[in-house]
Amino acid sequence: MMKAKELKNLSVEELTAKLDGLKKDLFMLRMQHATNQLDNPMQLAAVKKDIARVKTIIREKTNI
Repeated sequence: MMKAKELKNLSVEELTAKLDGLKKDLFMLRMQHATNQLDNPMQLAAVKKDIARVKTIIREKTNI
């Protein structure tokens, strides 16, 4: 899980790249979940929260 303080130090471009990686991770976790290969279903929730956290920081930086 990422912390908001760590994310605030990154640029918008870095945050966008991190968001793309998180979306790919979420897709892979969903595929594993659909095929019953996912060991820890809580990973889905953690990645979703990280995506929301990154989107929030991006929106804060672009509105300033």
